[in-house]
Amino acid sequence: MSALLELEDVNTHIQSFHILEGISIKVPKEGVTVLLGRNGAGKTTTLRTILGFHPPSDGSITFDGQLINGWPTYRIGSLGIGYVPEDRGIFAGLTVYENLKVAARDGVKEMERRLERVYQLFPDLKRATRQQAGTLSGGQQQMLALARILVSKNRLLLIDEPSSGLAPIIVDRVAEAISELKKELPILLVEQNYNMAREIGDNYYIIDQGSCVHQGRMEDLDNEPELKQRYLGVAV
Repeated sequence: MSALLELEDVNTHIQSFHILEGISIKVPKEGVTVLLGRNGAGKTTTLRTILGFHPPSDGSITFDGQLINGWPTYRIGSLGIGYVPEDRGIFAGLTVYENLKVAARDGVKEMERRLERVYQLFPDLKRATRQQAGTLSGGQQQMLALARILVSKNRLLLIDEPSSGLAPIIVDRVAEAISELKKELPILLVEQNYNMAREIGDNYYIIDQGSCVHQGRMEDLDNEPELKQRYLGVAV
């Protein structure tokens, strides 16, 4: 299967620190590709490099065959790459509806058309449309962060640690939502929760100290206990 997004031998420096050291990743046009690794391995920096927040110092990044190295973030986003950061990026003082309206790239009319699908995935948000986002629960805020990238037309979703800080029952609901989303859009997912990653992931890359050290099908990773223990801290 051809790749929608491809990173080839990408290096990223942040100030004097060499964070990514020759990362190579292919994200296919369907399914969930998971970036795994311990905290500080370079997973979030990989997403931020793709988006132009930390432009690569070497290597290439192509989206649908187009080289996007050095592009400003707004231009990369306009290609249809949606991003949910780990801190969720919602506006606490705005209502749920206002958060969705602010995020809509294609205008309010198109956003209204997409709201039906958003509310199907996240019925809690429909009930809380006029509620200030800062008063939502952690799980509802994560749902809102995901919903914000669905009110615009995207071709790829980058999602960073969606289970972070959530109770297990809420993690299950978020996992269900992402499983539904992957039927419509390819996803590049950073996730520390191995069980969640195993449930929704199709392909994986393990990143360690800024380099890709292993890759494969998610379903095969359960047969690699030593690999999981060494790089992910998952007990054998």
